[in-house]
Amino acid sequence: MIINSDIIQGNIVSCMFSGAIPKRLIVTIMIFMACTASFMLRVHMSINLLAMVQPTIRDTNHTGNMATTATSVPLVTPDVTNGSLLPFNDTQYDDNDDDQVTPLVPDFGPRYQWSQTMQSHILGAYFYGYLLTSLPAGPLAERYGPQRLIGYSFLLSAIVTALFPLLAMVDASAIIAGRFLIGVLSGCVYPTLHNVISRWIPPNEKSKAVACISGGSTFGTVITWPFAGLLTEHLGWVYAFYVPALISALVGIIWFWLVSDSPSEHKTITKEERDFIESSFGDTVSKVKARPPLVKVLTSLPFLALILAHYASFWGLNFFVTQAPKFINEVLGFKLANAGFLSSLPYVARMFSGFLFGYIGDLLRRKQIMSVTGLRKSFTLFSHFLPGAFLIALPFIGRDPIVTVSCIIACLGFNGASTITNLVNAQDLAPNFAATLYGLMNFLATTAGFLAPMLVAFFTKEKNTMDEWKYVFLITAGIYILSGITFTVFGSGKVQKWNEIKEQPSAASATPVTPVIQSVRL
Repeated sequence: MIINSDIIQGNIVSCMFSGAIPKRLIVTIMIFMACTASFMLRVHMSINLLAMVQPTIRDTNHTGNMATTATSVPLVTPDVTNGSLLPFNDTQYDDNDDDQVTPLVPDFGPRYQWSQTMQSHILGAYFYGYLLTSLPAGPLAERYGPQRLIGYSFLLSAIVTALFPLLAMVDASAIIAGRFLIGVLSGCVYPTLHNVISRWIPPNEKSKAVACISGGSTFGTVITWPFAGLLTEHLGWVYAFYVPALISALVGIIWFWLVSDSPSEHKTITKEERDFIESSFGDTVSKVKARPPLVKVLTSLPFLALILAHYASFWGLNFFVTQAPKFINEVLGFKLANAGFLSSLPYVARMFSGFLFGYIGDLLRRKQIMSVTGLRKSFTLFSHFLPGAFLIALPFIGRDPIVTVSCIIACLGFNGASTITNLVNAQDLAPNFAATLYGLMNFLATTAGFLAPMLVAFFTKEKNTMDEWKYVFLITAGIYILSGITFTVFGSGKVQKWNEIKEQPSAASATPVTPVIQSVRL
């Protein structure tokens, strides 16, 4: 199927007559907001927990640096100069005894005697719940529609989040159960958003919509950490739950108001825009609901190659999200409070590069400069091979902290090209089952959140220097490069035959029904 660019531009203009905002643009903005709110619910607990627990004195040397055996959850003391939260290695020493550490515990609200093990269970409970719904969310969205699945997810998450101050008063196990439930609800969001894209966004605009998923997630991470800290310092940690709960509720309400399951079900969309969206899909998207052919999906070489490429991209992202603060603080010697913006720069770079590459991908596809398959494979140079190359170079050129941080920024910055490689490829292979495909990919990729910290712990259990981290970086680079090679060889941008949905004959008719043919010229 070939879509003329002049026809596209004409339809866009007609959809914007009388100053009307295209509904698919509103849907795209809501996708960004949903991902921002979803990541806010995911990461805010790691900050809130610091203010909820009783600080534990840990061994430090006279320079104030944490010992290599210190736990990964930093404790906090107030900075007496500006009242901001600082890592516990910025403690003050008793004048009479250099070996005695006297932490100043700020009053941010009630504090609880939860052990480090219990704190790790609290933080990990979300991901166990998230895994539980990543797989069924896609088929549910394809069968029953995405609007209610996402809307109710945010509304219920808002209720549970607002109850956390009460759950903390009950017991730590109640907090664990709450975080598990938030994970269950959040696991529905991302696969379902891919179903929204498959129904609402024309093929030549999908890269920018997928960039909103990546960008919204990164933006949610970047703003939540300082935002939660400010709420805790000025209002107390309970408000660091109440405000995200309010934001989640607002996103759910606005989602129900502005987004419908499909253009044909939207009450205020113009006929011109509805016809344009539906005609842009040609015969690749069926209105018949069917179960995905899982056997064919799981034995498809293009999809298996996509799984590896997606896993590598998420391994790198989760590795830096969970381990970059530890590496920057303990190995490079930065104080997190003084270099917080350095920790966020890689994610900011990935967000903006994701939008840039998304625009480039849509432009190349609209101009028909290369086939979809060629586009997906060629840009793995940026999304996988260059990040791998920077990680290989990092241990050998990164003895200077600024050079090291620059390598990390470049690694995640180029990985922003994943918006036009692995993140959007499920839409190419099977528009009818894009949500199911992404659910499978996301389910497997989430395991990187557990395995990456385990890899770091294995190599740094005795010493915590660049010599030990070198192996971590090289393994991560290998994952990037090997998956990129696999995707380049076996990946595809063509609609697969198993995307085809055959209509079943009705009971009242014995005449066979012609199957919906799925064919695309690429």
